[in-house]
Parts: sequence; structure tokens; C-alpha cells
Amino acid sequence: MAEAIDEVLAALPMPVLAIDGSERIVAANKEATALVGQGLAGRHYVTILRQPQLIETIAAVLQDSQPRVSQYLSNDGIEDTTYRVTARVLPNLRVVVLAFQDVSHLEQAGQMRRDFVANVSHELRTPLTALMGFIETLRGPAREDAAARDRFLDIMQGEAGRMNRLVGDLLSLSRVEGDQRVRPRKSVNLSDVVSSVARTLAPLAKDTSVVLDCDLPDHPVGLIGDADQLMQVVTNLVENAIKYGASGGRVIIKLTEVARDLSLRAPGVYISVTDFGPGIDPVHLPRLTERFYRADSHRSRALGGTGLGLAIVKHIINRHRGRLRIESELGQGATFTVVLPLDLNTV
Repeated sequence: MAEAIDEVLAALPMPVLAIDGSERIVAANKEATALVGQGLAGRHYVTILRQPQLIETIAAVLQDSQPRVSQYLSNDGIEDTTYRVTARVLPNLRVVVLAFQDVSHLEQAGQMRRDFVANVSHELRTPLTALMGFIETLRGPAREDAAARDRFLDIMQGEAGRMNRLVGDLLSLSRVEGDQRVRPRKSVNLSDVVSSVARTLAPLAKDTSVVLDCDLPDHPVGLIGDADQLMQVVTNLVENAIKYGASGGRVIIKLTEVARDLSLRAPGVYISVTDFGPGIDPVHLPRLTERFYRADSHRSRALGGTGLGLAIVKHIINRHRGRLRIESELGQGATFTVVLPLDLNTV
């Protein structure tokens, strides 16, 4: 019987072990020994698995032979791994078989959804609380105070605008996530995209005393892509550079073609946006594209940021099979470089 069980378990790709009626482990495949340890045969399952929820599940299956599902948590010293454990009886072999399925990605996705809902709720609660407070004040103590009323209405308009921007970015993020697996098919002139963004943001640059320079090739630069989304990427990066790097007084947008990019292993084009402002602490760089992550929360909110702009940029670039590189040092400004393949079929 032992040989038959060993053959069955060895054929399965996931960690699997078998427990007999005496509550001893009688077989385990190599994936199971890698997960829970060597020398399993003949040992009582309680001394090996040691997690109360799983132990109770196994005891119940041994008692009534009904299949059940439990959970097993593991840690390799670097990260936690969550397994969904299915316990079923094999009547012919008279053993309970435990199959461990790695569901960490599902747990992580669930946690991301919970974090996202919590972040959205937090971002909306602040302006909503402010609006409710000002409305109450205008109905009460400031009812006849014209100066206070005008001041409060200005603040309320700002808070309402902040909520409107947040909802707009949430809708935009939802759209780009939905499109991420759909490859663009139309030709785009990137030179026109960059020039259009520069013209659109010229008034903002002027208002913040920033000189906006465009360094474009003499010839049109074309690729396969989504023109509206690529314009959204360039607009977001240039607007951020103007707002957060205004102290440097200058922002450069540069468009460069390369015969071969190492990360793409194919011909590509670079769109780089450089500012000469205060820069970003390198500790923040790996997380800048996370939803609602801000290197400077107070300053970002004061400048009207929602914390979603770079997350949207990341998803659009992923759709175009590109890369986003961020380089910055404190006091040295920052450069955001979008790397795009000229032909999506090559990557």
C-alpha cells in the first residue's frame, strides 16, 4: 500500500502528504517535504503541522471521512506564504490526503482591494468632513458674515474640486486597468503628442515661473500605441515636474529614438521628463507608482494631487509593453523616463 501511495503523491505537482488511521504520516512527496520538513514518515501529524486550525480539520476528517478545507501558513524567512489545504479521504488506500495549494496571490489581491477601499474612503472623508463643517457653520454662526461666507465658499469649492479630481482619476484608473491586456493597434506620432502637451501646459509653467523646454528630433517619431493614453502619460509627468520641481525653474522634455533598448531587447523610444527641483529621496522611488503612495503627503494634497497619477501612468505603460525608469537624488531634481517599443510585436 505504501508504494501505491508514494506513486500517487509523487505524480502530483503540489505539496501532498497522506495520514493513516493511526494519525501517522505514511507518505509525502518531495514538494511536501520541502514545505514542512524531512523525515515525515511515521511521525504524528500534530508534531509536524502544529497549526490549530489545520489540526482540527484533519481530526474531523479522520473521524467522519467528510472532505474539508483549511489553511496553512508558511514563512521562508523572507515572506509569508498562504496555502489552501484540501483534506480528503481515499477509501481504497484508507488514508487522508492533504493537498497544499499556494493561494498567496489571492490573499495579496484581497488585501490590495481592502487597502484600496480604505484609501479611497480616507481620501474622500477629509474633504467631505470639511464640506459638512463649513455648511453647518454657514447655516449657523456665519449666516450673516459675508466675509466669512465668501472665504468658506472658496474653501468648499477647493474641497469639491479635490473630490472631483479623485473620482476622475479613479474612473481613469479603472479604464486603463480594463484596457491593459488589449494591445493598441493604431500609429501614433509621439512628436505631435509631446508638442501638444507642451503647448497645453505652457500657461501652468508660466504661472509657476518654470521654463519648459522641448528637445525633439527633426523628424516625426512614430510607433504603435494609444494616442490619448500616451498623451495622458506625458501630461501627468510634465505636470508633476512643473508642480513639484518648480523651484528648479526649468523642465526639459526629451524624445529620443534608440536602435536597441536592453530591457526591451528591441528598438525603442525614450520620453524623458527632467526637473531641477528638490528631488526625491531614493527610499521612495520603488513605491512611487503604488496607488495613493506619496513621498510628501502634505505637499501633494496642497498641490491638488490625488496619489493616483503615477499608478495610471504605470498601467498605460504596461499596456504598451514599456518601462518606467525614475532617477532622483535629494537636491538634484528628478528624471522620469518612459521606455516604449517602436513595434509591440517585438516584445
